[in-house]
Amino acid sequence: MAAAERITALRTEMKRCGIDMYIVPTSDFHESEYVGDYFKTREYLTGFTGSAGTAVITMTQAGLWTDGRYFIQAEQQIDNSTVTLYRMGEEGVPTIKEYVEQNLVTGGCLGFDGQVVNAAAGEEYEKIADRKQCCLAAEQDLVGAIWQDRPSLPRSKVFILEEKYAGESVDSKLKRVREKMREKQADVHILTSLCDIAWLFNIRSGDILHVPVVLSFAVITMEESIWFVHKEALNEEVQAYCRENQILIREYLEVYDYVENISVEKKVLLDKNIVNFRIFQSLKEEVPVIQDKNPTEWMKAVKNQTELSNIRKAHVKDGVAFTNFMYWLKTNIGKQEMTELTAASYLENCRRSQELFVDLSFETISAYGANGAMMHYSATEESDARLEPRGFLLVDSGGHYLEGSTDITRTIALGTLTREEKFYFTTVCRSNLNLAAAKFLYGCRGSNLDVLARGPLWNLGMDYKCGTGHGIGYLLNVHEAPNGFRWRIVPERSDSCVLEEGMVTTDEPGVYLEGKYGIRTENELICKKAEKNEYGQFMEFETITYAPIDLDAVLPEEMTKTEKKWLNDYHKMVYEKISPYLEPEVKEWLREYTREI
Repeated sequence: MAAAERITALRTEMKRCGIDMYIVPTSDFHESEYVGDYFKTREYLTGFTGSAGTAVITMTQAGLWTDGRYFIQAEQQIDNSTVTLYRMGEEGVPTIKEYVEQNLVTGGCLGFDGQVVNAAAGEEYEKIADRKQCCLAAEQDLVGAIWQDRPSLPRSKVFILEEKYAGESVDSKLKRVREKMREKQADVHILTSLCDIAWLFNIRSGDILHVPVVLSFAVITMEESIWFVHKEALNEEVQAYCRENQILIREYLEVYDYVENISVEKKVLLDKNIVNFRIFQSLKEEVPVIQDKNPTEWMKAVKNQTELSNIRKAHVKDGVAFTNFMYWLKTNIGKQEMTELTAASYLENCRRSQELFVDLSFETISAYGANGAMMHYSATEESDARLEPRGFLLVDSGGHYLEGSTDITRTIALGTLTREEKFYFTTVCRSNLNLAAAKFLYGCRGSNLDVLARGPLWNLGMDYKCGTGHGIGYLLNVHEAPNGFRWRIVPERSDSCVLEEGMVTTDEPGVYLEGKYGIRTENELICKKAEKNEYGQFMEFETITYAPIDLDAVLPEEMTKTEKKWLNDYHKMVYEKISPYLEPEVKEWLREYTREI
C-alpha cells in the first residue's frame, strides 16, 4: 500500500470516529527519541523514515513536519506523494500547533493517541480544541486500526549492568532520587523515560534498535519502587536482583490502573514533557502535580569517576576499530570494489572484534559524495553508492561497550579533492578544534560556547541546520539531555543546561552542500574543572575520541599557528593512545596520518 492509500484508509477511520484532524507523532509510550518498529506509525503513514517528524492529517490535507537534519531526505521520500513537507524552523513555516489551530474546523474534533503524545503537548492541543469549540479524542490509535501487519511490542531479555561499570548501586541512586523528592515535597515520582529507568535500576536490554533499554514504567515513593515491565523479559537472575533491591515488579500496562488509584493526598512529581498524556489524564483531577525535570536526567548526565574511567577505555577500543577501518579504506580504495554498505559492514566488524562490545550505538551513516549532504542519510540496497578514488566518504558511527558508548564522525578523502573541498574540510576541522580548546567560567551553557564552532563558518556566511553537539548516554541513547551545544535555545531539545564537570558532549560542526557533498568532524568532550581563582571556577574540555582527522584533506595554510598546534597536539595524543594496539603496518600508517603539519 502506498502512502496515499494509507492516508485514504486513515481518513476512512477518522470519518468513522468523527475526527476531523489527526496527529501522528514519532514517539512511543515514553517519548523516546528512537522507537521500536511497533511505534513507527508516522513512518508507516508517510513513507518518511527519519527519526524525527510529525504528521498531521485532515480530510483534505496531509502535512509532515521535520527538522533541518532531514529536509533533503524527507523531500526525496515523500516526493510525488500527497504529503506536504513543512520545514521546521524555516521562515514562514507554521509550527505544528499553529497549523492545528489554523486548520482545525470550528466545532469539529481533534484526535491523537494519548499514549504517544506527551502531557505538555496534550494540554496545548486541549487548549486549542477548547478555543475552536472542538472535542478532543485522545484515546484512539487510528493508525493501528489500519496497519494490518503491525509488528508486536518487543520483549527483549533484560540484563544487569554490574556496579564495576555503573559505578553506583541502585540503593544509592534511589536514595538520591528520594532526597530530590523531599526537596520538592513530592510523595510519588512517576518516571517513564526508558533511559532514566535503565540508569536508575542499573539494567539494560534491547527493546529499541541500538538503544539498550526495556519498555517499562517506574513509580518511586518514599517506601517502595515499582517497576512496570513485561515479566517475560526478566529471567530468574533479574527477578532475584529486583527482590534484593526491593524493586516490586508489576505488568507493563498496569501502570495506568496504578496511576488512577493514587490518593489525592499525595503530591506527584513528573515531567509533562515526557510522561504521556494518557498517564497524566489518568490521575484524579484533585491530585497535586509538581511539574519538573526527572531528577535522574541530571544525575545520569554527570558521569561518575568509574563511568569516566570506563568511557576513556571504550574510546581507546573504538579508536583502534575506527583506525583499522580507515587504514583499510584508504589503502584499498580503487583496488577492490567498495560501496557505502560494504564499508559500514567492515567498520562494524572492526568494532565487534573489540572486547566488551555490545552493539552499534546507532545505525552507521556511510555517505559518499552528495549523499553526505543528508545529515542522517541511511544507505539502502537501492541507494548504496559505489565508492571511487575521489571525493569524500562521510562516516558517522559508534559503538556500545560495557564500558560506555561512543559517537565519532570522520570525513575521509578517498582520492582527488578540489580546493573547495579541502577548504571546507579545513574550516570544519578548525571549528571542531576551536570548541574543544574552550576555557570558560562555570555557569556557561552550550549556547554560550556554540559560536566557537560556528564562528569560522559564520565568517563565510554559512551554517549547518542542527546543534553542534549533544550529550552521550552510558550504554544508553547516544543522544542524551540536558547538555549540548546549540546557538539558540530549542525548548523541545532540552539541551541548554549549565555545563557540569563529568558531562560528556559531542563536538560536531559540519558543511552540507546539497547535490555535492557533506563534511563533518565529530569528537567527544568531557567537561572538567580547570583552575579556580578570584574570577571564579574555570572549566575546560578533555577530548576523548582517538582517531586521525584526514590530513589528505587539510590545507595547513588556511590554519593559524595556534590551530595547527591544536591539531598536532590532538594527533600526537591519538598516536600515543591507540598505536600500542595496532598491527605494525597500521601503526606505521597511523604515524604518517598523525604527523605534524
